Amino acid sequence: MSEMESIRDQLKRSHQGEAWHGPSVREVLEGVSAEQAAARPLEGAHTIWELVLHMVAWIEVARRRLEGEQIDSLPDEEDFPKISDPGEEAWRQALALLDDAHARLDETLARFEESRLADPVPLRKDSYYTMLHGLIQHNAYHAGQIVLLGKAS
Repeated sequence: MSEMESIRDQLKRSHQGEAWHGPSVREVLEGVSAEQAAARPLEGAHTIWELVLHMVAWIEVARRRLEGEQIDSLPDEEDFPKISDPGEEAWRQALALLDDAHARLDETLARFEESRLADPVPLRKDSYYTMLHGLIQHNAYHAGQIVLLGKAS
């Protein structure tokens, strides 16, 4: 398996399942209602819904960087978007955004030259390799947060 195939596999596992660390993001979101996703059981903590939109934002940042866009960071309102409609349909749309972001990233990775993985990401000190492995870790980190928020609500 090539390095790019390995990265794509690990991203898929962290999102959809069969991850080594435990349940994937989608596995921990299974059965979460809009009400649960919008709940704030821990004062000062983000909601499950906010975490989902945050993950979408950073998956999109990674994809856009791979496609050549120069992005250093995100403004707060894009990093953790506010939920304007807490209904079930809006929650289903947020989950679809997450799935779509992963699918678009995978399509971009399929075209990205493996030889460029060691190149630095413009405006950053990290390489594309480090960014992509960071995204895998980001998924695992937030999956754990979602589990804890679900137990606290």
